[in-house]
Amino acid sequence: MMGKTIGVISIKGGVGKTTTAVNLSHIFASEFNKKVLVVDANFSAPNLGLHLGIIEPEYTLHDVLNKNIPIKKAIQPHEGLDVIPGALLGRKVNPFELKNKLSSIKKDYDLIVLDSSPTMNEEIIATMVASDQLIAVTSPDYPTLSCTMHAVKVAKRKKTPIAGLILNKVRNKKFELKLDEIEESTDVPVLAVLPDDIKMLESVAYTTAASQHAPLSKAVIEYKKLAGALIGEDYKDPRLLSKIKNVFLKNVNKQEVNRVLFKEKQEAKD
Repeated sequence: MMGKTIGVISIKGGVGKTTTAVNLSHIFASEFNKKVLVVDANFSAPNLGLHLGIIEPEYTLHDVLNKNIPIKKAIQPHEGLDVIPGALLGRKVNPFELKNKLSSIKKDYDLIVLDSSPTMNEEIIATMVASDQLIAVTSPDYPTLSCTMHAVKVAKRKKTPIAGLILNKVRNKKFELKLDEIEESTDVPVLAVLPDDIKMLESVAYTTAASQHAPLSKAVIEYKKLAGALIGEDYKDPRLLSKIKNVFLKNVNKQEVNRVLFKEKQEAKD
């Protein structure tokens, strides 16, 4: 059975795309026991390796796309994951090259996660073409929303529509765009709302996934719920306070409803 390729995209830097790719990959592997490959598909400014502490890899996706080595030779095991780090490519990319290279190893994995370029060029198109499913990372401000709307339009044209949005770095301030406003503007459901969490920055400084560094932080728990929804499995929040709130307040956020609907839609397809 072929694995699923999930592309994590944004077309504005600094919104948390690479952090999302790293954490979802780690959670798929550690919480759901999946065989996972994460790939740095940011050809012009690769930094996935830096997030994981992979500083000077012997081989990168650069070597694969330049046809110097077979793709399996670039795979590096790292803390329960397989990783293909990136390097500066220095040339234009045929958007179909990445898909073609991944096709030979797709059967070896349950999930392949692509960390794309944050620029609307051949690089992000390569991720769109190679992915079975796209998740876009955005933040609750107008400039980022404008970029996200553009990404949604391009993804639809490339026949890989964006399945859901991750609303990141939320501070719950009055000036921030609300979830409903973002969904109405993009016509894409928000599947996760992540608070602006200092633990995320700490994890980058320690070159490890936040899901390892702070497994019970609010942002990580939201990532875990999202990861479960993406593969049709449930994640039960182990935190006592969360359980109490669910019992007495019957709290159901819009993103939780969206995740349930998303899972049902995926099950119907399967």
